[in-house]
Amino acid sequence: MRVSVSWLREYVDLPADLPAGDLEQALVDLGIEVESIVDLRATVTGPLVVGEVLQIEELTGFKKPIRFCRVDVGGANGTGEPQEIVCGARNFAPGDKVVVILPGGVLPGNFAIGARKTYGRNSHGMICSARELGLGDDHSGIIVLPADVKAQPGDDARPVVGLDDVVVEMEITPDRGYALSVRGIARELSHALGVPFRDPADAPAAGGTAEPAYPVEVRDPVGCDRFAARMVRGVDPTVATPGWMRQRLTAAGVRSISLPVDITNYLMLELGQPMHAFDADRITGPLVVRRAEPGEKLTTLDGVSRALVPEDMVICDDSGPISLAAVMGGETSEVLASTTNVLFEAAHWDPAMVGRTARRHKLFSEAAKRWERGVDPTLPLVALEKAVRLLTDLAGGTPGAEVLDLDHVRPPAPVTLPVDLPTRRVGVSYPADRVVELLEQVGCAVSRGADRLGEDPGAVGVATGGAVEVLTVTPPSWRPDLTDPADLVEEVVRLDGYDRVPSVLPTARPGRGLTPAQQRRRAVARSLAERGWVEVLAQPFVAPELADQLGLPADDPRRPAVRVANPLSEEEPLLRTTLLGPLLGIVRRNVGRGQRDVAIYEIGAVFRPRPGVGAPPAMGVDRRPTDEEFAAADAVVPAQPRHVAVALCGEIEPAGWWGAGRAASWADAVEAGRAVLAAAGIPADRVTVRAGEYAPWHPGRCAELLVDDTVVGHAGELHPAVVAALELPRRTSAMELDLDALPAAPLVAGPAISTFPPALIDVALVVDEAVPAAEVRAALVEGAGALLEDVRLFDVYASAQLGAGRKSLAYKLTFRAPDRTLAGEEAVAARDAAVALAAQRFGATLRGA
Repeated sequence: MRVSVSWLREYVDLPADLPAGDLEQALVDLGIEVESIVDLRATVTGPLVVGEVLQIEELTGFKKPIRFCRVDVGGANGTGEPQEIVCGARNFAPGDKVVVILPGGVLPGNFAIGARKTYGRNSHGMICSARELGLGDDHSGIIVLPADVKAQPGDDARPVVGLDDVVVEMEITPDRGYALSVRGIARELSHALGVPFRDPADAPAAGGTAEPAYPVEVRDPVGCDRFAARMVRGVDPTVATPGWMRQRLTAAGVRSISLPVDITNYLMLELGQPMHAFDADRITGPLVVRRAEPGEKLTTLDGVSRALVPEDMVICDDSGPISLAAVMGGETSEVLASTTNVLFEAAHWDPAMVGRTARRHKLFSEAAKRWERGVDPTLPLVALEKAVRLLTDLAGGTPGAEVLDLDHVRPPAPVTLPVDLPTRRVGVSYPADRVVELLEQVGCAVSRGADRLGEDPGAVGVATGGAVEVLTVTPPSWRPDLTDPADLVEEVVRLDGYDRVPSVLPTARPGRGLTPAQQRRRAVARSLAERGWVEVLAQPFVAPELADQLGLPADDPRRPAVRVANPLSEEEPLLRTTLLGPLLGIVRRNVGRGQRDVAIYEIGAVFRPRPGVGAPPAMGVDRRPTDEEFAAADAVVPAQPRHVAVALCGEIEPAGWWGAGRAASWADAVEAGRAVLAAAGIPADRVTVRAGEYAPWHPGRCAELLVDDTVVGHAGELHPAVVAALELPRRTSAMELDLDALPAAPLVAGPAISTFPPALIDVALVVDEAVPAAEVRAALVEGAGALLEDVRLFDVYASAQLGAGRKSLAYKLTFRAPDRTLAGEEAVAARDAAVALAAQRFGATLRGA
């Protein structure tokens, strides 16, 4: 929302010397975010004056028409002589008053003006257009001042063109639709600064008549609970929008179109009431306000043909839809340059309907922005009265005596408020009289009732059972957001001052203040990052077909998913049940953009629905829910365990002058799983890795990750069908592990460091191809006994010499005693015992023996 301070001053008595910083602080204290405050006087520096064109000489021989002008700038140039200026515009003539910036001036964009020779003539300055001054986008010609402008040549042009104002740009929160208007901002500033406010809507307006201004039928009084209209005939279509109105529209960021349309936009900004102007001669038959019918289409003012759905509200004539109600008008009834009969419409629409329509059609007009936030339903007749008066005063015409007003608006519902509720909720003392004063300041009608016993279960830590005065508060028509006691409490706190609310930080936990689960997640993330994995953050929304693309069986518990009631995208309406879908989508996007080597990870929640739990209980905001209500609501919420997942493809070790690289494989995904478990504090002797089958992994290259014989995750190479369905590189690998399924990390004693040298022995065992290397390692550890300090697999080898279905596993064994130097015979005996146990269990033989 952008508005000029001069416009605000018409309705609120701002101090004449109010600094920009104080104005910003007043708005911030009201809960309104200020984006910027721009003093337009500082946007153009140097001499900017009014000039009068004396002579024009047409220059020929150039690619475009050029004019050499002599302009009277009074004494602004220091000589009193006419200023010589070269200009390419054609929309002015001798005798016209124009805006001239002289040498030494600087236009917006740091464009300095000087004297120079161009087109064979000396040019001293520039005759300015609206775009060059930052007043709008019009660059078709220079600014020609109206004949009634009293400024003389040489006078400062800033007040003449509106560059003597201050423009405030604010970000309005969705619950404060009333602030999207001069009326709303002026009222708020009157509260903050304690100055008088004059309501622009407090004006007489003609009421509805028995004979309507135009025949209209409203078939859906829920979607449109008020529809008003007035007619003006015989308007002069050649009259342009006056400069003062164009300046205010431009300052607000609204483009000037035509006088009738500009009037509707002007009143929308002033009052907050969106309106529409129809060319009455282009409407055929009576108007009907209804929901759209399947298959109907409408070409809106932006030239786009839109397919309508039954939830859309439309205004129709005999030809069909002519306006997408509350969002944008249609081409067939728009006001043209030849329009002489104008039908003004001002209605009140359902905010939820407008919001859904605007998002469905991706059409976020200024009108829709206001409707979905809530508009005062008492404004239509006032807005029509002002629109008719402005149009007839500026462009003539005859206003119709008939006024259409179909009013089905329900009055605001009163809200019951215990007078001590603001004090109990906020922790600041608000006396009863102060609460009433602030609510009446907002515009509420407050009735003070009898005392009653306190029964608020949400009054945590406050004694109940005493007598409490109860207020009956009826919100004003312009505050549809005030529907609950909590809303009224917020208004009391806001107007009394957020700075009075004490800032109390919660006591941090001992140490770093992190829970064990938070510490574990951070340790896992740090461990993966240190190993070269890149963390990503994927959206938790997935498409319904993802389960099929991942090859999940029909009975897989990951198939049922929670559907979002109002998804960001209709293509992805479900919450993920596995991290792999969105993560693999990120892999595909990176590969598609030329990043062939990808190694990424994510830690996040998955969502597992709880079937058959029913709907959650309805809970208001007037009190704290009971423990039973909390439990019933929590039973409906889907389970949200934290998972960690990785995905990789391409080269895990790049090639270079140092030698060949290494392609990423399933083993890297398994190793990532081991790293996660180690970072989570799970000892290696409690971790088991074994072959498994689990979608979406390749059945022959899938590993199960177990902790204490419980499966907590899977890793390996993705199934070729999944790789093809998701358009991923061949041999893409992944790992996913349930962090919440891991047991608590045990206390780890510090390792005992031996000062004696180790004995290193390598063994290569030939076993059947189906024997897992992890089980062979476990046999070696058990057989070697206490002297074995470490065992590591460093080679896997298969060849025809070993025989079909056979493989060689080479391990490096490290032996060490804590109290002495091992004799060679001791190390060999331990090695032989380890090999013997492997031979007993798996038929292993020493390679080469």
